[in-house]
Amino acid sequence: MSVSLVSALLCCSAATVLLLRWRRRRKVQRKVEEARERRERALERMLKAARKFKEQNPGHKPEPILSLALPELCGKLRDGSLSPENVLYSYMDQALKVTRDVNCVTDYLEDCESQLLHMKSQGKKGLLYGVPISIKDSIDCKGHDSTLGLVKHLSLPAATDAVVIQVLKHQGAIPFVKTNVPQSLLSYDCSNLIFGQTLHPLDHSKSPGGSSGGEGALIKSGGSILGFGTDIGGSIRIPAAFCGICGIKTTGGRISKKGVIPSIRGQKSATAGIGPMAKDVDSLALCLRALLCNEMFRLDPTVPPLPFNEQVYSSSQPLRIGYYVTDSFTMASPSMRRAVLETKQLLEKAGHTLVPFKPCRTDDFMCSISAKGLFADGCATFLEGFKGESVDPKAKELVLLAKLPNWFRSLLSCIVKPISLRISKILTSMNERSVKELWELHTEIEEYCQEFIGEWRRLDLDVVLCPVLGPAFKIGLPGRLSVGASYTILYNYLDFPAGVVPVTSVTEEDEEELKSFRGHFNDMWDKVFAKAVQGAVGLPVAVQCVALPWQDELCLRFMKEVEKLTREKSNKN
Repeated sequence: MSVSLVSALLCCSAATVLLLRWRRRRKVQRKVEEARERRERALERMLKAARKFKEQNPGHKPEPILSLALPELCGKLRDGSLSPENVLYSYMDQALKVTRDVNCVTDYLEDCESQLLHMKSQGKKGLLYGVPISIKDSIDCKGHDSTLGLVKHLSLPAATDAVVIQVLKHQGAIPFVKTNVPQSLLSYDCSNLIFGQTLHPLDHSKSPGGSSGGEGALIKSGGSILGFGTDIGGSIRIPAAFCGICGIKTTGGRISKKGVIPSIRGQKSATAGIGPMAKDVDSLALCLRALLCNEMFRLDPTVPPLPFNEQVYSSSQPLRIGYYVTDSFTMASPSMRRAVLETKQLLEKAGHTLVPFKPCRTDDFMCSISAKGLFADGCATFLEGFKGESVDPKAKELVLLAKLPNWFRSLLSCIVKPISLRISKILTSMNERSVKELWELHTEIEEYCQEFIGEWRRLDLDVVLCPVLGPAFKIGLPGRLSVGASYTILYNYLDFPAGVVPVTSVTEEDEEELKSFRGHFNDMWDKVFAKAVQGAVGLPVAVQCVALPWQDELCLRFMKEVEKLTREKSNKN
């Protein structure tokens, strides 16, 4: 075979490969364009419905409705002083205004209008009768996509509602929009190539957090009174903290996850939680009160039939509270540290006992357990989601690390070891494990959990107060600092209920102190962290409240106490 013929065949092969790639990219791009057009049409229908209601009710005033807290709103809906139509169309209109500003709504659940009519004809009034709620993209709503920000999930509408949606509807709630998420969910930013970047409602240069970032932005801006998110490493708690609202990750098995799409299918090391997000703790409690009912236990028999424990939530007994200001892995920003210490003082003045608590071996947990658990298959399942997809720039760093072969990650680990030991350890933790090694890891997680509980019991604690990541990061930087979730992912592996409450905002003094921030290791990640939280004066800062497994009501009760004391202090000032 002549050299010229071989050259011609090689050229043809290369051209064919390039053509196929171009066609594949073009096909993906067309699907993205179609999805964006569908969203625009859906939002246009939502706008027309809201306008029609306004025209038919010229005296309608949405402001008083939007100013009500959820318990008050529910009371007025149940006694008939407010109609469900007034409430739904008020929130529809507000959600449209919000999404034009921060790009948080991805779909309009048009069935909400027919649900409204059906509910009126029934006359039955559940605990959430007439309450419009927003839903995270990854929770199935019949007839709508759950995309996870991935093109491959477009045009695959759910055949049925997730159990949690069915129960919310059973209690009279009206799901009306779905909200944005980061590509693949495994990020605490909020951007994907289909629907774009969601912005922080108080500062458009900042991220609202993720992966329930669309929920955080919408609720903070008043476009929803109650939303639902999921949490595998802080995906409820981080956006709630960044945006300055409340949110709780319940114990993993407390609420049904049937119909909730996970970021990494089959992964069992870290326990995903599901939970409500709202502007105040009473709203979270009301939502859980409605969800923990016989209908959920009937629809999903794997959920323990534990109704909401009113006695625990309404208790006023003094608490014995453990606290810490750093996990010794990610040094808290000045405002994170101050938030915990100021809250500690408020709790002590109110008669509670505060005891120093040190999380067990956090460095070992993050480097030897956390990454191993999520990526035990060498990142194969995580990468499956990206097959045939373009990668969002905000996710590129993690995807690039995941794509590296084991030998190259091990080599890279050796190279960076003298610069940063923790980066070196986490790189090798992403390598593929055998089944035996995975079982050994699960044993290690169980032993770590028992060690943690043992220290909790030794100190005779009821709950723990600790930092949650904050203030809001600059857009794009969460993707460069996955380990920033160390304060939250710990409680997914332990499967403890954990919630966040906003308690303060960043001050000029915090910003000045940040200039001398070096972190615990003074490595690349510490430098990225300091850069990420800069320029945040006035942005909210939260604390994290934690209880033992299945004590979700105690967690809420503790959150309520923190919220009450913070508000009292604010009113005095």
